[in-house]
Amino acid sequence: MSKTVAVLGSTGSIGTQALEVIEMQGYEVKALTASVSVDTIEKQIRKFKPQLAAMVDEKAAAELKIRVADTSTKVLSGMDGVCECAACGADYVLNSIVGMAGLEPTIAAINAGSELALANKETLVAGGQLVMGLAKENGVSILPVDSEHSAIFQSMQGCRDKKEIKKLILTASGGPFFGKKRDELGDVTVKEALNHPNWSMGAKITIDSASMMNKGLELIEAVWLFSMDPKDIDIVVHRQSVIHSLVEFCDNSVIAQLGVPDMRIPIQYALTYPNRIPSPVKELSLTDYGTLTFDKPDYETFGLINVCRKAINDGGLFPACANAANEEANLAFRQGKIKFLQIEELVRETVENAQRFDTYKLGDVLDMYNWARGYVKEKIMG
Repeated sequence: MSKTVAVLGSTGSIGTQALEVIEMQGYEVKALTASVSVDTIEKQIRKFKPQLAAMVDEKAAAELKIRVADTSTKVLSGMDGVCECAACGADYVLNSIVGMAGLEPTIAAINAGSELALANKETLVAGGQLVMGLAKENGVSILPVDSEHSAIFQSMQGCRDKKEIKKLILTASGGPFFGKKRDELGDVTVKEALNHPNWSMGAKITIDSASMMNKGLELIEAVWLFSMDPKDIDIVVHRQSVIHSLVEFCDNSVIAQLGVPDMRIPIQYALTYPNRIPSPVKELSLTDYGTLTFDKPDYETFGLINVCRKAINDGGLFPACANAANEEANLAFRQGKIKFLQIEELVRETVENAQRFDTYKLGDVLDMYNWARGYVKEKIMG
């Protein structure tokens, strides 16, 4: 079946893999967006011939417009341009934009009635109440692309009544610092934090994996995607990243989704659901792995999971605050302005000082985002 797809964040890790899947399935690319990677998106435009393309950076957009003037692709700029691409009327919008920048395009895609393949977890972390409400109003499905949430979604297929579900179990690789204690992490380098054992991801999400903030964000996202109470979501460290997540049912049976650690599996399933079709991913050989291991997370060393759990329990815009504070602290660490353990300290302090919002609109989310990032910046500057 032919489908049209808009890929937001097309030059990143998820976006480029999504285009591999799209090419293999013969789908039409209707729109592409990127931030500043002019060379990469130019190649994508010439290959996939989208109607629209957008660059967040105005200068990059101007350069791209000149470069692809000989094509039929219309080049847009800024967040308005990205949102126009999201609202282009494609059958599917795959949102792989990094960070809070993905929220407004998500809303634009939902309001346009496109099915949403979501790889931007911050969309639901920051504005879950808003986004899920809009999706329901517009009759739009949100199909998870994160490997963990896709695994839960796949494991739930065939479940006739949500009451049958006892709990969700998110698996975590443990990142590059598994087994280390806080006193061993004081002087770790950015290079060490970026050395993920299993997955090839962008810099921001790889640092989040090292701090395990990523798992805290995924916990919050799972609350919204699957309408679960936070207390019914567990986390287990599984170093091999073969079991991507599990669902435990009321009879204590557990269903899991397994596969090699390759994001093209969840990307493809989101775009082909409810059908399964051949993929370019290699087969899983359990005998090659031999042993699969499972450990409890070290919540004392990696306390950001606790910060996120408290934030979603407290509700309102506390998750949005935690996410924004982490974006700023994560960036500061990558820029060499703070040490690794300061990421957690800054996020925790910011959330503790945030204003309470029980209900919110998009403007409130954006205000909280700006306040939290500003708070972290001030603390770093001293």
